[in-house]
Amino acid sequence: MSHIQAVHRLIEEKSDLFTDMSDRIWEFAETAFLEKHSSEYIISKLEEQGFEVERGVCGIETAFVATFGSAKPIVGFLGEYDALPSLSQEKGIAEYKPIASGGNGHGCGHNLLGTGSFAAAVAVKDYMEENNVIGTVKYFGCPAEEFGDGKAFMAKAGIFDDLDFALCWHPAPINSVFKMDVLAINQVYFRFKGRSAHAAASPHLGRSALDAVELMNIGVNYLREHIIPEARVHYAVTNTGGDAPNVVQSNAEVLYLIRAPRVSQVQSIYERVCKIAEGAALMTETELEIVFDSGSSDMIENHTLDAVLDENLRKLDPPKFSKDETAFAVAIRQTLSEEEKNTLWAKGIEGLALTDEVIGLEDQDSSTGSTDVSDVSWIAPTTQVLTTCFANGTALHSWQAVSQVGTSIGHKGMLYAGKIMAATALDVMKDPELLKKAKEEHGKIAGKEKYVSPIPDGVQPGLTE
Repeated sequence: MSHIQAVHRLIEEKSDLFTDMSDRIWEFAETAFLEKHSSEYIISKLEEQGFEVERGVCGIETAFVATFGSAKPIVGFLGEYDALPSLSQEKGIAEYKPIASGGNGHGCGHNLLGTGSFAAAVAVKDYMEENNVIGTVKYFGCPAEEFGDGKAFMAKAGIFDDLDFALCWHPAPINSVFKMDVLAINQVYFRFKGRSAHAAASPHLGRSALDAVELMNIGVNYLREHIIPEARVHYAVTNTGGDAPNVVQSNAEVLYLIRAPRVSQVQSIYERVCKIAEGAALMTETELEIVFDSGSSDMIENHTLDAVLDENLRKLDPPKFSKDETAFAVAIRQTLSEEEKNTLWAKGIEGLALTDEVIGLEDQDSSTGSTDVSDVSWIAPTTQVLTTCFANGTALHSWQAVSQVGTSIGHKGMLYAGKIMAATALDVMKDPELLKKAKEEHGKIAGKEKYVSPIPDGVQPGLTE
């Protein structure tokens, strides 16, 4: 029996464990750095499967590393399990129906992501035991991908330094090798402090922090014309200074996300944004505090590993969906706008509610985003797979996504991803020349430019106070 057939068997034998785990994490729906139940639940299952676990790595309570084996090569599987705020939604229904008003929800399917990587790690470990394969499997519990860049802090602390290669995946509306224009990002708070006063009786005595935030935002809007078109700058006003208009607001805060193709480009734009904030403070006679919260890098692709992943996508048939699953996907699509329905991740899938075929890279439409997986990619050769977990047109970070990733559609995509990653890991572990080729490709960029963390020294994860 080939190892790809063995991997299929090993994951199917424990499929109930994996689907139950994804459902439990879906129910926990914990946000960045607060994934206490999710991380402890995954840890308990890793220990049951024979892994040794180091908790609270690099000072993050919900980050951990689980290890099986002690020899080379070392393969790492990256697990995520954080949810998003304000996306609470019942599963398996095609109408907006929050479980709790303002509650959290897995709008990016990280309940599946962390579990799929867990399934891959367990399958590789089980195969190694059955076939006396030498090596080490590591599962990295990575919190705060959505908001906080947990992997970037872990990378800065050296948590991934001993890896030979790494694998990850992401729920998607297609089955394919991961392809995205990954942008480096800085996440920064700008806090203004002024002086309160009665807005009618003595407004001249006040110094409005909210005015400073508004002036800063206007200034950044003018900046947009004068930065590279690939860059993205967006913000949320996280403190307006209260809800009393007859009081001059003495405190206000805005959170900025600054993105560009390279870390150096982000840094340049960030410095310009800081000057605008300083100007707003001068204009309003307020004090400015700049709090760097987190950041992540641009991605180093590894075509050697991508090719192995693509081959395994084609060796293992993608899941087929039942009439009921397809009908649910059709119902979900009916809740989407026409623009959303036509926003597809690949060519040739127009009209399909669910993609049940493998999409080649040449047919995939590239999208733009950011991920802290990028920081791992600078340290070790890294590849990622996408598998169908929701209907075509579904937007990530939407209630429609939350509803679907808690169903059998998401479960099927998750198990498929686990099999692809496990088979790819074993291909590389059993072929020293293949691993050497992947490392040589990686070294052409990472060895030349070196990894420099985008996070300044002294910045602590999750610390925004």
